[in-house]
Amino acid sequence: YLLINLRIPIFGGNFGGNILNIITMLIKKNITFSLEIKRKVTKKTGNSQLKLENIPIRMRVTFNCGRIDFFTGYRTDADKWDAENQKATAMNKSMQSASEINDYLAFLKAEIIKVFHKYELMEVMPTREQIKEDFNKRIEQNYDENWNDSDPDNEVTTEKKSNFWPSFNEFIRVNGRQNDWTDATYEKFNAMENHLKKFRDDLTFDYFDENGLLAYVEFLRLKEDMKNSTIGKQVSFLKWFLRWCYHRGYHENRAFETFKPKLKSTQKKVIFLTRKELTMLVKCKIPEDKKYLDRVRDVFLFCCYTGLRYSDVSNLRKSDVKGDHIEITTIKTTDSLVIELNKYSKAILEKYKDADFEDFKVLPVVSNQKMNDYLHELCKMAKINEPIRQTYYKGNERIDKVQPKYELVGTHTGRRTFICNALSLGIPAQVVMKWTGHSDYKAIKPYIDIADDIKAKAMKKFNKF
Repeated sequence: YLLINLRIPIFGGNFGGNILNIITMLIKKNITFSLEIKRKVTKKTGNSQLKLENIPIRMRVTFNCGRIDFFTGYRTDADKWDAENQKATAMNKSMQSASEINDYLAFLKAEIIKVFHKYELMEVMPTREQIKEDFNKRIEQNYDENWNDSDPDNEVTTEKKSNFWPSFNEFIRVNGRQNDWTDATYEKFNAMENHLKKFRDDLTFDYFDENGLLAYVEFLRLKEDMKNSTIGKQVSFLKWFLRWCYHRGYHENRAFETFKPKLKSTQKKVIFLTRKELTMLVKCKIPEDKKYLDRVRDVFLFCCYTGLRYSDVSNLRKSDVKGDHIEITTIKTTDSLVIELNKYSKAILEKYKDADFEDFKVLPVVSNQKMNDYLHELCKMAKINEPIRQTYYKGNERIDKVQPKYELVGTHTGRRTFICNALSLGIPAQVVMKWTGHSDYKAIKPYIDIADDIKAKAMKKFNKF
C-alpha cells in the first residue's frame, strides 16, 4: 500500500508506478443463472399455479445497486435444472443436451466478465445501458467465431446443417441474443415451435414449397382454430426463420419469398377510455377489502396521462423523474424519450414519492397478467360496460363477438387512451409522436382517424346550442 501510494523507487525503477499500471478498479458484481419461473392462471379454475416446464434460463447480472436480466435463448424443465450449481442436468424438449446448454452459459458468463473488465481498466463505473449494449455487441461479434458451424473446433456435419430443428434452435439462440428479445418474444417462438411440431415432427426445409406452406396454413385454421390475423403472424414468423436459414446457406428452397396467402381480415379495433370513462374510473369507490385495486388504478392512470407502455412504467426509477418531466429509454424500442408531466401524472408521483419499492421503482407495479385481471375487475366496478363488437375472420367465415368494454381493457389501453385523448384535444400528431416514440405517421394513423371521429361528434353538439 505504501509502495504504491508513495511511489518509492526500488532497484533504480519506479516500482510503485508500475504496480499502479497493473492494478485496476474492481467492480463488485454478481452473475447468476436461474429459471424464469412464473405463475400462470388456469382457464378452467382461475387458480394460479407455477409453470415448471420449458422455462427460459435467465442470466442475472447485479452490480452497483442495480441489476440486468438477460435471457439466454435456452429453456429447460424445473426438474432438469440444478439450482444450486446453476446448470442443466438433462436434455431439454428441444433436444439440446445439458452440455450444450451449460457450455453456452459459461460462454455468456465469460463475455459479460470481459465487458466489466473493459470498464475496470478505464476506471469507469458503467451504466446498466452501457453494460447491456456492450454485452450484446460482444455476443453478436463473437458468436460466429465461437459457436457457429464453421468453427474448426466445433465442426458440424452437412447432415446436421440441413436438419430443420437444430437450425430452428440456432435461429432462436442467435436472434434472441442479437436482437435482445424479451421473454414475451421467446414465448411467441416457443408457441410457434409447438404448432410446427404438432403439424409435422419430421419437418425439412424442402417440405415448405408452396403446397407445404398452404398445408400449414390450413392446419392452423382447422386444427389450431386460429383467426386469420393470428395465422398471418404465424406465417410471417415462419418466413422470417426460412429466410434467415436461406441466407446462411442451410437450404435452397425459396418458395417462402413469393408465398402470400389470401387471409381476410379487418383492422383491429382500438380500445381506449374516453374522458368520461376516465372520470368514472377516477371517481369509482373501491371497497375496503379490495384496496389493492387502488394501486392498480394509479399505475393505469399514469399510463393514461403519460402514454408509457406497461414495460416502461414497470421499469421507471426515481432517477428518471426530473422535476417537471421524465427521461426514459424504452424497453421495447430503446428510444430515448423526454415526457413532460401534467398535473394528473404529477399527483400520482407525489402520492408515492416516499414509498420504498424494490430497485428504486417509482410506482407499485404488479405483473402484467395480474394487472390485466385487476383492470377487468376495476373497470367493471366503474361500470365501463359499453358493448363493443369485434369482427374477425376464420377462413371465409365472418365472426362478430360483442363484449362489455371492461373485458377488453388491458395495460396497453392506457397508452392508447393517452394518444386518442391527446389528439382529440387538438395536440398535433408530431408532438404526440415525440412523447410516445412512434417513428412514422402510419403507426399513429389509426389513432388520428379515431380522434377525427371524436371531434366530429363533439361538433354536432353545437346543433343543440
